[in-house]
Amino acid sequence: MEKRRLGSSGVYVTDICMGTMTFGSQCDEKSSHGICDLAYEAGIDFFDAAEIYPVPPSKDTVGLTEQIFGRWLKGKPRESVIVASKVTGPSHGWFCSPVRLGKASIDRHQIIRACDTSLTRLGTDYIDLYQIHWPDHGLPYEEVLGTLTELRDMGKVRVIGCSNETCWGVMKSLRAAEIEGLDRYETVQNNFSLINRRCESELAQVLRRENLSLLPYSPLGGGVLTGKYNEGPPSGARFTDYLLTGEPRQKRMAQRFVNERSVETARRLGDIAASIGVSVTALSVAWSRQHDFVASTIIGATSTEQLSESLEAKDLILDAETLARIDELDAEIPTPMTEDGLRRL
Repeated sequence: MEKRRLGSSGVYVTDICMGTMTFGSQCDEKSSHGICDLAYEAGIDFFDAAEIYPVPPSKDTVGLTEQIFGRWLKGKPRESVIVASKVTGPSHGWFCSPVRLGKASIDRHQIIRACDTSLTRLGTDYIDLYQIHWPDHGLPYEEVLGTLTELRDMGKVRVIGCSNETCWGVMKSLRAAEIEGLDRYETVQNNFSLINRRCESELAQVLRRENLSLLPYSPLGGGVLTGKYNEGPPSGARFTDYLLTGEPRQKRMAQRFVNERSVETARRLGDIAASIGVSVTALSVAWSRQHDFVASTIIGATSTEQLSESLEAKDLILDAETLARIDELDAEIPTPMTEDGLRRL
C-alpha cells in the first residue's frame, strides 16, 4: 500500500485510512476489533477517530469509539499505528453536541480538556494527527492554532488538521499561523466522493498551492455508491433510519445523500465498474486515491465483509478511459449530492 506525507509534516500514512465512527453503534467491540485486525493485516497503518463518535452522536455513547479503539491499540506496537482524532467544535445548529454537556466550543479551555480526555480513552500519551472537527469562524484562529501548538510543544500531538472547513477558513488559518509563528493545519478532512466532487474546484487549488493534504471522508457517499439504495432505502441502513425516524437534522442530511440524482449516478457507476470487472465500491475508493492532493482516503465498515470489498481498491489504478467515462457521467449529472453542509458555517 502506498505511503503519503501529511502536508509538509514528517508523518507518512497509508493511502487508505480506517474510519471508526461505527464502533460502538453499528459495531460491537468484538466486530470493531475484527475490522481493525483485518485493516492492519492488509497494511493499513492509519486510523481515524473522534471524541464525539460513534454516530449518530448520543450522550449515552459519546467517547465509546475511542475507548473501543484504544483497547485494540494496546495490543499493537504504538509506533506502528498512526492515530487521528478530533475535538468536536460547534455544531452550527445541526444538533446539540453531547460532548461536555453541549459545551463544545474550540477555545483553549475546551481543546485542552478534549485532548486530555481523548488521550485517556485511547490509552496513549500522544495523538499523531489532532483535528478540529467543525470550525468556529467567529473565534480567532490565533487562539485555536495557539492552543494546538501548545499541545504539540507538550508532545501530546504531532500534527494538526481541520475538518469540514471552507476554503476561506483554510486560508485564514494559514495566514494566522504565518503571522503569529504558530503550527499550521497540514490536513483537511472534508466530504469528497463521486457524488460530491466540490473539492476538485477551489479547495483543490488551495491544497496544491499551500501543500496541504485532503483526507476524504465518505468516499462511498454514505453508502449510496455501493448501490444499496438503488431499489429504494434498504432496511437497517443508516440513512434509511434517518429518513424514517431521524430528527430533522438527520433527515436533511440523509436527503442530501439519497436523492434521485445520486441514486441514478450510483446505477451508472455500477455499469462502469462492471465493465472493468470491479465493484462500484472498489471503483469509488480507487477514484478518490488517484487525486494528487489526497493523502489518505477514509473508509468505514460495519463488518469485515464490507471492509474486504473496500480493500479491493488498494492496488486498483483506474485507466484514462475509465476516468473519462466517470467525467462524462459527472457532466451529465453534476453534483448529485445537493450540498455538503459547508454553506451553513
